[in-house]
Order: sequence, then structure tokens, then C-alpha cells
Amino acid sequence: MDNLSERIKSELLEKADPKYREFHSGLVPGIENIMGVRIPELRKIARSAAKEDWRNYLEKCCPDTYEEVMIRGMIIGYAKMDDEERMQYLNRFVPEIDNWAVCDSCMSTYKFMQKKPEIWYSYLRQKVEEGTEFSIRFGVVGLMDYFINEEYIDRLLKIFDKIQHEGYYVKMAVAWAISMCYVKFPEKTRAFLEHNHLDTFTQNKAIQKIRESYRVSQEEKEELKKLKVPSRKEEKNEV
Repeated sequence: MDNLSERIKSELLEKADPKYREFHSGLVPGIENIMGVRIPELRKIARSAAKEDWRNYLEKCCPDTYEEVMIRGMIIGYAKMDDEERMQYLNRFVPEIDNWAVCDSCMSTYKFMQKKPEIWYSYLRQKVEEGTEFSIRFGVVGLMDYFINEEYIDRLLKIFDKIQHEGYYVKMAVAWAISMCYVKFPEKTRAFLEHNHLDTFTQNKAIQKIRESYRVSQEEKEELKKLKVPSRKEEKNEV
């Protein structure tokens, strides 16, 4: 094991909090080997590692804890490299994602996507098209984080409309992204919610998330409620 790997493991052990481990484990069910290190501490470790021999670390690291996987993903965001190299590391990292927390927390470090938007928009769209639960979520969350703007909003809504996947974390990501689209582009997103190919769960969850937003007026929330699609259970109860 090289020095950087040893230092990272040592820092993780030092920062581990059993109470936080118990709390966070409840947020990512089914994920084992959680040490209980908070996200801000993981970011500090990743930023520091990104200034050292990070290439050697990414090439040789065999993470055996949840936190080490997270740090690997964050280093890809913090380290200095060109777009082609970053894509190569992401292509190896994304298939390792097996929970929403690693996906979303690492994506929030990928602000480099804003510098060359067309390249990274295409990359995220490809990840959506790969069709696995977390490749889709990775793409959707990235589009939500960096591409809800005048230039891309129409393209985003078309992408979301075409996603057909039964994975819970896909549906939640699409609903979340649509709610954020509504906050910035209410008219376009309202029209989308009136005519789309979303499944009932995603449509209704998107509306729920919009209605929970403090940035949406009460009048709008009441109007949006009318766009909810009755579930089969609700239809039976009405009958």
C-alpha cells in the first residue's frame, strides 16, 4: 500500500463517528462497510489527495469502505486533468456506484462540467442511455446540477420524458430534476407536466416536490395538484 492510501485510511479512522455511521447507514440501506465519516471531512481528504500523487492512487486503490469509494469519486472532480482523462476515470468509476449518496455527493464536485458544457452534456446524455439504474441517475443528477438553463431546458425535458426504468433511484432523480426545472422554468415545465410519458409515480413525485418548494406560490401549488395522476388504489377508493 502506498503512502497516500495509508494516510487516507488513517484519516478516515480518525474522523469516523459511530453515531453518524448508525444514522447514515439508515439513509443508504443495503450498503455495508460504512465508517461514519461526514461529507465535509471526506471533501477535505479528497481535496488534499488531489494535490498529491492522485493518479497512482486512482490506478491502484482497491476501496473496501464506502468512504474510500466516495473519495475516489471526489478526487476525479478536484484533481487537475483534461477532459479526456477525466472521462476515462469516470467511465471506470460510474459502474462502481451502487447508491444515491455516492452518486449525488460526487456529482456536486464536478463543476468542471460548466466550463465545456456541450462536451459534458453529451457525456451525461450517454450515461442516461447506458440504461443501468445508477448510470441513469448519474446522468440525470448531472443534468440537473449543471444544465437547467435557457440553452438546455428543452433538451433536458425531452431526455427526462424518454427515461423508462423501474429503478426507484431513477424515478426519484427524474422527479427531483423536473421539480428543479419547474423552479427555474415554470411555464415550460408546467406544459411538460400536462403532456408527457412519465409513469404515475414519477409524475406525482415531481409534483409533490414542486409543491414542497418555498419558491412556488400557493396558487401554483393548488393548480399543480390538479395534474396528479390517480393511482390504481386511489381510483378503486373513488369507485
